[in-house]
Formats: sequence, structure tokens, C-alpha cells
Amino acid sequence: MNVAADMDDRYLVPALLRGLQLLSQFTRDDRELTGAELSRRLGLPRASVFRILHTLEHTGFVERVGDGNSYKLGIGVLRLGFEFLASMELTELGRPVIEALRDATGYSAHLVVRDGREAVFVAKVAGHNAMFHSIQVGARLPVHATVLGRVLLGGLDMAALQGIYPEGELPAYTPQTPTTLAQLKALVDRDFEAGWGMSQGGFENGISTIAAPVFNDGREVVAVVSITVPAQTVDGAQVETLVGETRRAAAVLTQRISHLPQPGDAGGWPPARGTKNTTNNANKEYLAA
Repeated sequence: MNVAADMDDRYLVPALLRGLQLLSQFTRDDRELTGAELSRRLGLPRASVFRILHTLEHTGFVERVGDGNSYKLGIGVLRLGFEFLASMELTELGRPVIEALRDATGYSAHLVVRDGREAVFVAKVAGHNAMFHSIQVGARLPVHATVLGRVLLGGLDMAALQGIYPEGELPAYTPQTPTTLAQLKALVDRDFEAGWGMSQGGFENGISTIAAPVFNDGREVVAVVSITVPAQTVDGAQVETLVGETRRAAAVLTQRISHLPQPGDAGGWPPARGTKNTTNNANKEYLAA
């Protein structure tokens, strides 16, 4: 698309139009683009494109991919339309899934996405225990200190984690919080390999959480399905059942948004490194919330 061709209308704001048209170049098939590619597509000088990219990166609408010259859409795109979030495909398709999970387990169920360093609750259904009120939609928790965040970070390498936490040191919320990137990476990798994660009173006393990842068609973690148990610890036999239900719900939502194969389908599940089924190891020690 040549931006110059759209400048005839005197009411258009050229700089805004260029920025919006640049963002529109990122698609399902073109998730990452360089400044040179964007310059060629838009018919703009490279200097102009790099100024636009710098502005969009500063505001969170695009992110640089590692240390290279490529960019991808940032979480700012989601923030821009957060009020519209309830009608987006992820939450539309996710609500009946977490409702079914709540019905199967009796516990409050949630759908959570990552916004930078925060895990954001975008959908919830309350559990059958009227005396226990779980966290509300729109609430934010620190990614590094919660099992929700660990699962959302699944599949990221150390360079990506360093991009999120360039200072290297992580604030502690409880004695179980990882305070270095090495500690965080070990926990993230463990949960990603397992295909699920659990916290037993690690972030908030008296609360246990079980979470499983939701993948897009690029086999990237885009959300987490979770349940909250109002207990400091969960019985080992119960853990196996709850983990199974939570992973099943996450697999259903993955299939609905991405058409990736579910367990038992040809092609295998979960993707790539997350192929181990460690549900039977449900009583392992969890070090962070």
C-alpha cells in the first residue's frame, strides 16, 4: 500500500495514517517485518519508517524481535481496544470453556493474558462456593511472581525474558518468588515442559492455582486457563483430577482459536517442547506462585 496515494483528503492526518497503515502490515502470515520491508511496502523513506517504528515501540504498539532488525505487534494493540475485549474472539470462545471448567471442578475459572510484566484477567466465572470471591476481570498480577505468569511466559528464551526484565533483578513478593532471571527461566521451562503449572499458597496465603496454556496457530502461548482453589494446599489425588480438567479446557480453547490438534489427534499435543505429560507427577514441589 502506497501511503502517498491516500493523502488527497485534506482532513487526513498524514502521520497518524502512516502509523495505522504500518500497523496493518502485520498479519497472521507476516508476524515479523523489518523496517526495510515496511519502507518498501508503504512507499515511504526508511528514515520516516524508522521514526514511526520508534514512536510505536515507545508506546508499546510494536516490539523489537530480540536484537535483530525485525518488529512485531506489541501488547499496546490490545490495550488500545481493552474495553472491546469482552467481544473479542478469545474471550467469546473462552467463556463457555471456562464455564464448563467451573462446572467440572466446582472452582472459579479464569482466562488470563499477558500485558508486559502483568497477567491480566480478561474473563472469569465464579465457583460454587459463595463464601469465596475470586479475583475480578481487569485485575493485574505480576507475571514473574505468579504461576499464571510463568505459564504465559512459556516457550520464551532467555533473550526474550531479558527483554522483559532488562534490569535482571526481580522484586520478591513472598519467599517463594524467583528473584533472578535464571530462577524464573527454570520455573518457566519446567511448567512449559509439563504443559501446566500449580501454585499452592505461593502468592497469596490460602489460595492455590492450577493453570494451563492456550496456544495460537503459531504455537505460541497467548493465554492461560486457570482455576482457583480456596486452600493453602490441594490433596494429591485431587490435583491429578483438577490438572486434567484444566489442561483439557486449555486444549479445547486452543483448538477453537487456532485449529491445532487436540490430545489424541494426529500431529501431537502440546506443541514442540511441551510434549511431556507430567500429570502423574502432580505432587512435585512448586517453588513460586
